[in-house]
Amino acid sequence: MHRYAWLARIAGLDPVADAREIHRISAGIEFPWDYLRSLELALLRTSCVPAISALLAATREFERRPQQRYDDTALLMAEIAEHGYDSERGREALRVVNRVHGRYAIANEDMLYVLSTFVYEPIDWITRYGWRPPHPHEKLAAYHYYTEVGRRMGIRGIPGSYDEFREFKQRYERERFACGDTNAAIAKYTLDLFASWYPRPLRGFAKAGVRSLLDRPMLDAFGLPPAPAWLTRAARRALLARAWVVRLLPPRRRSTLTRYGPRLSYPGYPEGYRPGQLGAGPPPEDLDPAFLARRGEGSGAR
Repeated sequence: MHRYAWLARIAGLDPVADAREIHRISAGIEFPWDYLRSLELALLRTSCVPAISALLAATREFERRPQQRYDDTALLMAEIAEHGYDSERGREALRVVNRVHGRYAIANEDMLYVLSTFVYEPIDWITRYGWRPPHPHEKLAAYHYYTEVGRRMGIRGIPGSYDEFREFKQRYERERFACGDTNAAIAKYTLDLFASWYPRPLRGFAKAGVRSLLDRPMLDAFGLPPAPAWLTRAARRALLARAWVVRLLPPRRRSTLTRYGPRLSYPGYPEGYRPGQLGAGPPPEDLDPAFLARRGEGSGAR
């Protein structure tokens, strides 16, 4: 296989009819590291909204078991992308996602925003730091793929085009990003998690490195100072250097979606595991009743 063989395949597929296959190639073969990093920032980005961070703080998942919360999210999304939303494992993963979300009173617009970050944060990351630019089919396929995922989650009112969905995301952020105590709490737990993957002497540097990748609206919403300018420049140059090196490597031959990187909460995944074993536990007993879903409310997804 030559280095751009998968790109040639993507170019020959239909971004609507073949959206899941294009997304599987992009996320699992061409850019698995980039997708993981960008979705980490996407999850952090959603915590810039006080209504979302308040619910996350109330569940105490980020406080009590952040690594498992991270692994659950990454693996459930990977299962759906790897096997398809209508496959046995894909349907099982979606049932888990819907069961977890269905416990809480989540506004449809908030669910829609979270879905939008899964579309555009990876595309924007790859545009800046990927070893090649995203193909137009990859952009459109990401939109159509997550549109189908969103429908199966019961999310209503998904905008009808790639550009309209991006406009929704940008407008939502302008209107809803705000500084808040729960934003700061979730940011702290998340940065602590990311830092825990490194040796103790490097953890402070790792947190500053993550801050160097956050834009000003995110920093303001978390009440965080920007990273030193030299570190921001160094981090971005390092990512561009990595992209140059990756460009010289031979292409992967198969998807690594459910196998890329260590899954600390589920050693050896996917061998011996089912998607139904993933997912958060029941809500804490002292959870504010205002956060609990009522019949016919919340996301509507089951």
